[in-house]
Amino acid sequence: MTAPQPSVLVTGGSGFIAGHCILQLLEQGHRVRTTVRTLGRESEVRAQLSDAGMLNGGALSFVAADLTSDAGWAEAVAGYDFVLHVASPVRVGHVENEDDVIVPACAGTLRVLRAARDAGVKRVVLPSAFHAVAYGYRRTDHQFTEEDWSVLNGPGANAYTKSKTLSECAAWDFIDAAGGSTQLATIHPVAVMGPVMGKAISGANHIIQRSLDGAMPGYPDLWIPFVDVRDVASAHLLAMTTPEAAGQRFLTAGGPAISMKQIGAILRTNLGDAAKHVPTRSIPNAVVRIVSLLNKELRTVVPDLSFARKMTSEKAHRVLGWQPRNSPEAAILATAESLIRNELVKA
Repeated sequence: MTAPQPSVLVTGGSGFIAGHCILQLLEQGHRVRTTVRTLGRESEVRAQLSDAGMLNGGALSFVAADLTSDAGWAEAVAGYDFVLHVASPVRVGHVENEDDVIVPACAGTLRVLRAARDAGVKRVVLPSAFHAVAYGYRRTDHQFTEEDWSVLNGPGANAYTKSKTLSECAAWDFIDAAGGSTQLATIHPVAVMGPVMGKAISGANHIIQRSLDGAMPGYPDLWIPFVDVRDVASAHLLAMTTPEAAGQRFLTAGGPAISMKQIGAILRTNLGDAAKHVPTRSIPNAVVRIVSLLNKELRTVVPDLSFARKMTSEKAHRVLGWQPRNSPEAAILATAESLIRNELVKA
């Protein structure tokens, strides 16, 4: 008789990365529980997972738990072997009060870790971000790895950078001081892109939506490294079960950074009339700098103009056996096709 697959709690089941983790876990035969803020969202989340091709939906259950409260977390983790703690506030641009992002990220992570430890969970996998590795530095040719940490008072370090860095630091400190037998591994994806679920648009998918909608008058000289959300999900599953992953950080990228102008070219080359609104012109750096004096959102990207960060996923390849199945170009096109299919861009 084949031994049953381990059971897994995925926090934030309505989220983009969480949804793709759930799909892959169910496909591999795991029993999965996921958290939502209110059980009134279960039918909506089930529907979007079904539309995305969910298999074995009977092995998926839901529990109500919120990162801002202790209520529900003990019940959420009870009897489960692993936790993928994917739920976290995501606000990449300017925010008026940084604590609105930082405090719930840190407090929520510690709530989940305490509950996991108390329930005897074997390992928690925490998705952090490239923002916890490579931001706040002046322009450099350094190739960033898991040994690097972002500089919180440096150029380009915003509230999201701080929330990801500080919540990960808090997680490692907790595991070292009070984690008991529970292990931790962290995943650091670069900009995440891929097929949307339902009507929600997350992460770097906004770049593709705004390109297809014609909401961008042109492209600034920004260089962005991408990774497909399905490859991010597979990295989580590998970090969950690979013995050598315990106590390790893993950076995941689909390839080197590409320019926003290249993104537009990929869309126009492959999508025909659906890409008719995609901009063809570039916005000079001087214009971006001038406009940023009045636009707080643009102000956060000025330090990155004409700068492509270098990174390597060698450790994820070597320790986890992780290989991205989808190139940045494939992720861009999968995103665009899903946005069009779900009628999330104008015709």
